[in-house]
Amino acid sequence: MSKIISLVLVFIVGCKFATGRWPWEIWRVVRVEEPAVRRARQLLGVNASASRAEIIEAHKRLITRVHPDRGGTEDLVHEANAARDLMLAAMVMRDGRTG
Repeated sequence: MSKIISLVLVFIVGCKFATGRWPWEIWRVVRVEEPAVRRARQLLGVNASASRAEIIEAHKRLITRVHPDRGGTEDLVHEANAARDLMLAAMVMRDGRTG
């Protein structure tokens, strides 16, 4: 039993040393990739590892297409804003930083 506990502790410390995150932090990030995040990525047209600048640029392109002045609706603008906010929050959780 003590060997199993020792191996688990070595794995946990090794994970922290190798990735800079505890295993439960990594698993939490994996769970963030929910259908809402996937939909936001598809709506904005960015990949899962998109940077803040890429997310902002994709949001600007989307807003120019769905803005009410261009024939879109306010609902589409709200959806684009929510997708941007969700992607930025997911990026912060993934990277642990804002930029």
